[in-house]
Amino acid sequence: MRELRSGARRSRRIEDHQPNPQLLQNILLPPPPQTATTRRRGGYAALAKAAAVPPRPTTAAGRGRGIRLTDLEPEPCEVCPSAGVLGAAEAALNRVGGVADKDLAAEGGSPEKIAGMDEDSSMGPVPERVQVGNSPVYKTERKLGKGGFGQVYVGRRVSGGSDRIGADAIEVALKLEHRNSKGCNFGPPYEWQVYNTLNSCYGIPDVHHKGRQGDFYILVMDMLGPSLWDVWNSLAQSMSPNMVACIAVEAISILEKLHMKGFVHGDVKPENFLLGQPGTADEKKLYLIDLGLASRWKDSHSGPHVEYDQRPDVFRGTIRYASCHAHLGRTGSRRDDLESLAYTLIFLMRGRLPWQGYQGDNKSFLVCKKKMSTSPELMCCFCPPPFKLFLEVVTNMKFDEEPNYAKLISIFDSLIEPCAVSRPIRIDGALKVGQKRGRLLINLEEDEQPRKKIRIGSPATQWISVYNARRPMKQRYHYNVAETRLPQHVEKGNEDGLYISCVASAANLWALIMDAGTGFSSQVYELSTVFLHKDWIMEQWEKNYYISSIAGANNGSSLVVMSKGTPYTQQSYKVSDSFPFKWINKKWKEGFHVTSMTTAGSRWGIVMSRNSGYSEQVVELDFLYPSEGIHRRWESGFRITSMAATADQAALILSIPKRKITDETQETLRTSAFPSTHVKDKWAKNLYIASICYGRTVLSSRIGYILIQRKTTMGSEYVGSKLLIFFKEFCVALKLEHRNSKGCNFGPPYEWQVYNTLNSCYGIPAVHHKGRQGDFYILVMDMLGPSLWDVWNSLAQS
Repeated sequence: MRELRSGARRSRRIEDHQPNPQLLQNILLPPPPQTATTRRRGGYAALAKAAAVPPRPTTAAGRGRGIRLTDLEPEPCEVCPSAGVLGAAEAALNRVGGVADKDLAAEGGSPEKIAGMDEDSSMGPVPERVQVGNSPVYKTERKLGKGGFGQVYVGRRVSGGSDRIGADAIEVALKLEHRNSKGCNFGPPYEWQVYNTLNSCYGIPDVHHKGRQGDFYILVMDMLGPSLWDVWNSLAQSMSPNMVACIAVEAISILEKLHMKGFVHGDVKPENFLLGQPGTADEKKLYLIDLGLASRWKDSHSGPHVEYDQRPDVFRGTIRYASCHAHLGRTGSRRDDLESLAYTLIFLMRGRLPWQGYQGDNKSFLVCKKKMSTSPELMCCFCPPPFKLFLEVVTNMKFDEEPNYAKLISIFDSLIEPCAVSRPIRIDGALKVGQKRGRLLINLEEDEQPRKKIRIGSPATQWISVYNARRPMKQRYHYNVAETRLPQHVEKGNEDGLYISCVASAANLWALIMDAGTGFSSQVYELSTVFLHKDWIMEQWEKNYYISSIAGANNGSSLVVMSKGTPYTQQSYKVSDSFPFKWINKKWKEGFHVTSMTTAGSRWGIVMSRNSGYSEQVVELDFLYPSEGIHRRWESGFRITSMAATADQAALILSIPKRKITDETQETLRTSAFPSTHVKDKWAKNLYIASICYGRTVLSSRIGYILIQRKTTMGSEYVGSKLLIFFKEFCVALKLEHRNSKGCNFGPPYEWQVYNTLNSCYGIPAVHHKGRQGDFYILVMDMLGPSLWDVWNSLAQS
């Protein structure tokens, strides 16, 4: 096992001891052995013995706060929920229902199964007869299913009863949760409150009685029919476009009514949609069950939207169908239910999703990465066009955006059988407000501004630079600096009264920013083949130097800059194979704040300091540049103070300074090349580089373009965007080559001659225009679909 460096500044030296690696598990990457290094001002540097921290108690399930992730998703063929009953689908296929033992999970058990085994052994037998409140007496019969939020049994009425459904039904579904289970730590399950609020809500099954009997909290509910998962299996794992379209419009209608009540479901998937009992008038009616992960998206019936937040260590839902925002730990909102519904519909249509089959502790990381890198064109290449349009709309929604449910319903109009009798699913909800509602509102799309598509293909890496408003000062930058040239740049800067303020690396070359506004009195640095060389850092701590900037290269080397004149009184740093949010959160509680961070390959290095001058910090972690999150944080008074990126993820630390800043203007740039041509423009506006890094920013199909954002004292705004390389737009593809690129040394690219010769050749895309604009040679071509490579991957590589 590779040892990671650890230590703490204390009054005397003692040996280092590694903490329990499971305690530092992060939702997005596998949990490596992780240790932290800490330095206090004054005294001798020492290595503190870090005793293993006891594990946190299991989060109360269903409280709307999310649950920790240790899920291993079984394949569809491994789970056969019982058809014809409520709750059969609640034996969740791959839903995370609580904290499971990682070692057990690694052996193949899913968290809900492990949690269930623990509950079964401690809760004792369920009551043979059930009577809660004023309910009739029910005899507990066969078990229908078990999930992370209780067990469901058939309850047969001992006497009386004449109906198949309703309060007078002969058979009902009994959902039992033990008082010691994870969802009942503080009394009745949270799900009870949700059902009370949603009483008689369209598409939600009725709860006729509830109460506690012995050690169990019991819900008496309507008995329903098979889940969509069961129906999909019974149809040879394939549904017709007409049937899936009917499911879509009815599911959207149910979610609309649920959202109107102020809740989001949080776990939309085929197992949680059930039909009515076979042989009844409601056998084609769709129901949504399992409200254990439901949460409020607004504070009250007419209150404001809940506040945006991100907790990367929290996950809510089922890995296969969860939205990307849920994977990243963002507060749930209406867009998340609709994105999960989109994945559900595509699964029912195609029979498989591109991210199925991933296993291991980093499964959520891999699945989220795949979701965000798979374009709607590729994901829906074998589905009718409405499915692609629906996916594009819901994945581009903002956090607090109100969905246009009518427009979403109308997307599927062309696929639905006009004869109501022949429809496999009733669509009462979509027709309640008028049968033509969707068709009348479909033209709303023409009045809306086109949106930039967020998830459209392959990953891209760019330079991210942050500029702060400062009083006029001297600043200097160097980039593409080899190790041998670094000393002369630093020495020349020091002679001119400049100190290093931030450093970065790209392609194993270095970039450094030096300016006169750091406030440092002395500075040392080290280039090392070791990522964050512990011994050197400890040695400089002894001399009262503190880490002021760090950078890591892809080959594992690092550049560490330490300075005197900082306000810091204590420092701690961590090297980790995943973004160590849990450690950061722990240090926040101890009064530390992130002051520097970097990456080397896929490894993260985080430096946290006491007396940093910040009152509050938050993290924005994403597989692309988190533009929306940054804007929301800016509006709340935060400013970007640190950032780093790997080839997969970008992380930004945003802070609120203790001292009020007169000019809060902050801008960010994303550029394919080092922003040397833009820095001087910023200097002219008294905007100076505050932080810079190179890594994952956007998801694109060979996209490279500059996006400029600005935070001002009046709020935030987009300044503009410029195309650089190759951009797939709404109807054409623009292929751009710079005049200094290797193919343009002697004029227009040779490819132009080939296209001239092959004009209108069968099977060759048409070139409509070509020419030079500024420094670029540009081809305007037809927009095409996925490549055979993409199709091959989407078909499980077969």
